[in-house]
Amino acid sequence: MGSLIGELEAREAAARARVEALEAELARLAARLGDEREARSRLRSARETVTEVITDLGGSGAAAPVAGGAEPENPVHPGVRVVGVITVPHWRQGLSAAVLPDVYRHIIEVLADAAKPMQAKQIMPRVGLPAVTGRGGS
Repeated sequence: MGSLIGELEAREAAARARVEALEAELARLAARLGDEREARSRLRSARETVTEVITDLGGSGAAAPVAGGAEPENPVHPGVRVVGVITVPHWRQGLSAAVLPDVYRHIIEVLADAAKPMQAKQIMPRVGLPAVTGRGGS
């Protein structure tokens, strides 16, 4: 009978080792979950703050000024103004084009006046932007 007790003790030790390994993994996952929850909370807070600021600005979509007040230089197309980040409010019932940034309103006007569908390269010059393809050419 000694061998049966020894076998049970060995199995118990193996089960204890598996439980300890799983508990250690669970502790690592719990710490990771806490970190991810904190990151999610910070992102939610940032989004809510940005939404509040945009709402307070009247949803004008104005881009934040560049340090020093100058517009950044465009390394790909020298002499071409860099538009930067433009915030477009999420669409909701009753929202008009008046809340859009100027360049977007100009695009809508160009399309409304068009007699037929237009390609982006046809629209861009009419709103004061260069007609550049993804390959870098016109």
